[in-house]
This record gives sequence, C-alpha cells and structure tokens, in this order.
Amino acid sequence: MFTTALAQRENTQLGELPLDLFAAIQSLKKELNAVILAHYYQEPDIQDIADFIGDSLQLARAAEKTNADAIIFAGVHFMAETAKILNPDKLVLLPDLNAGCSLADSCPADEFAAFKAAHPNHLVVSYINCSADIKAMSDIICTSSNAVKIVEQIPKEQPIIFAPDRNLGRYVMEQTGRDLVLWQGSCVVHETFSEKKIVQLKIVHPEAEAIAHPECESSVLRHASFIGSTAALLKYCQNSPTKEFIVATEPGIIHQMQKLAPDKHFIPAPPINNCACNECPFMRLNTLEKLYWAMKNRTPEITMSEDIRLAALRPMQRMLEMSV
Repeated sequence: MFTTALAQRENTQLGELPLDLFAAIQSLKKELNAVILAHYYQEPDIQDIADFIGDSLQLARAAEKTNADAIIFAGVHFMAETAKILNPDKLVLLPDLNAGCSLADSCPADEFAAFKAAHPNHLVVSYINCSADIKAMSDIICTSSNAVKIVEQIPKEQPIIFAPDRNLGRYVMEQTGRDLVLWQGSCVVHETFSEKKIVQLKIVHPEAEAIAHPECESSVLRHASFIGSTAALLKYCQNSPTKEFIVATEPGIIHQMQKLAPDKHFIPAPPINNCACNECPFMRLNTLEKLYWAMKNRTPEITMSEDIRLAALRPMQRMLEMSV
C-alpha cells in the first residue's frame, strides 16, 4: 500500500504505518468488534474496505441496527454525530475531526433558534445534513431520499420550516405543492455545478442522460432526466438502458456506479471554475491512513451531552418511523 508524502508527514508523530493497511485495518476491526460505515463520497480505498456503503438514510439505518461495539464512520461530522445519537453506548470514531460540512456550518444553532422563534406554530423538518444542535431543535429529520415522502405525511394546514438546505427545500416544495419556510443554507459542492457546462456536455454527448442530486440549484435540475439521492442515482444508473450519464453530485459516487455498471460511461458534471470544486473538501479529509490511526488509537471519538442527544434522537426516530 503506497502513501503520499503528505500522509507520511501527517503520521510521523503517530508511528510507522504498516505495509499492508488493508490487512491492518481488518485486524483492528476484529480487535474492536467494529463496523466501518462509509458514505458514497469517500475515496475509493475507503469505500472498498467499508462494511457498508450508503447515503445518509441508509447509513442512519445501518448505524441503528449494528451489533458492533464500535462504529468507524468514514463520512463527515454530522454523520458520525447521527451514529452517536442512535448508539450512545458505542464507541463512534471519525477519522478526521475536521471533516465538517459546509451545509451544516451554514446553519448556526443560535441563529436558527431565533429563526424558529420568529415562526411560532411551525413544525421544523430538518435535513439530516445538520448539527446535533439543529436536530435537537427539530420535530422531524429527513434525508434527500425521504424528504418528499415525509412532508407529504404532514397535514396540509400545518405550517413547516424546512432547514437547512434551500435547494432541497425548493425541490420539496415543487414536488409536494407545499409552501415551506426555508432556511437559506446550501452545500458548497452542489451549488458549484455549471448549467452552461452541463448543456455543453449534452451537446458533445447527445446520448447521455443528465442525473442530479436535489441539493443542486434549480438551473441545473431543469436539465436532469432523473433527480434523486445518491442511492437513488446509483440505482437509476444500474436500471436505465442508457449507456452514458452526466452525474451532477459529488463524484465519489462514480466509483460505485462504475463497479455496478462497468459497461457504462459516467461523466462528472463540471464546476463553474476550472477547479476540483465538485469534490467535497471535507469528505476528502478522511484517508485510509487516518482510518487506521483512528482505530489504532481509539480517537477522535464523537461525544455530546445526553440532553442534546435525547432531544436529537426524537426527530431521528420519527424519520425512521415515517420512512418505513
């Protein structure tokens, strides 16, 4: 297993890396009785060693059902927090504690508390891409997989605040016909896709289908033949007779798309600028080396106060009940 010079420098103070990281991680997994959960946006090596790969809803369900003593969460901070909310007695580790989320960061708890107070009698539906503090102030949590389904189950006369993603909220409004009060948060990755460049790609690849995550802006969604969560996009590519796709979401998902449909061609939707902005900088903070050191040293561990955990647990449980 080769490591970059940067990874080697990062780990100098931690000790020598084993020559075979995959074998070493498997050994530590047995020692800890651990399960490795990974999001589709993780680097290919992490996806390949994970016990379970999924989107936010799938990972929440996997975390809820696991019998392991430790959960190694290869994702971002709010995802590991979700696992801890559902498993207070388990050791939950995140390979890099700095693996945050631009969308979660766009919704500070104190500002959201004031926003909520300004809209009394509103039910709060929060996208799972938020902090434990925001979950604790919510009535129901949702994911991109089930947001429409959950809002459709709420009585039409009940006013709703939807947070924190305005693009997903706008999409839910269009699908349900509901008038939602939107918190104006967004994901830096999904807002970076260029409508102009997607149109240009469709001209160059006239047989390609554009598919998109609902966190994208409406200008991008209007060009998509299918809109869905990461898991839904993956399933659609497998089942569609189309052989070529323009994929408007974080390109880490393409690793799984290519594995499950090796005869098809996947083109990552380009960002506005000539950069790697379509890659989530937070997801990419996790590496195989950091995963090893987290398991080896039992840190960084996710912790939170029991008051926050219990308050955040209730809307999580409502989501899982309403998603059956």
